Amino acid sequence: MSCELCQSAGGTLLWQDSRCRVVRVDEPGYPGFCRVIWNTHVKEMSDLSAADRAHCMAVVLGVEQALRQLLQPDKINLASLGNMVAHLHWHVIPRFADDPHFPQPIWGARQREGQGARRADPGALLAAIAAELENLNKNR
Repeated sequence: MSCELCQSAGGTLLWQDSRCRVVRVDEPGYPGFCRVIWNTHVKEMSDLSAADRAHCMAVVLGVEQALRQLLQPDKINLASLGNMVAHLHWHVIPRFADDPHFPQPIWGARQREGQGARRADPGALLAAIAAELENLNKNR
């Protein structure tokens, strides 16, 4: 079996622990677009134990909180599709009213040209996510 997320990081690695990793996705027009990827190959959330599901969602919400504080988006989209890559992962996508697809999903019909005015400094993004997830580990 060939799985893209088993064979590569799936983006620029920002943080990881023994169960999952957070990567930045280089998608023009979408500053701060991250994925939370489960390290072992499982297809669905229900394949995880209750403790692992709780951990995964705590990481997803930690990334969301860091992105909200850093970028102050109009909305955060959370998505776990896996139709193309059947390896458990969550998309955490800051959305802005001037992004190319808003208010449609980023996989929907393009609404405007341009990439929006906001950019995510990769160093600040890394620091914000690491700090938020460090707090997560301390509160366990």
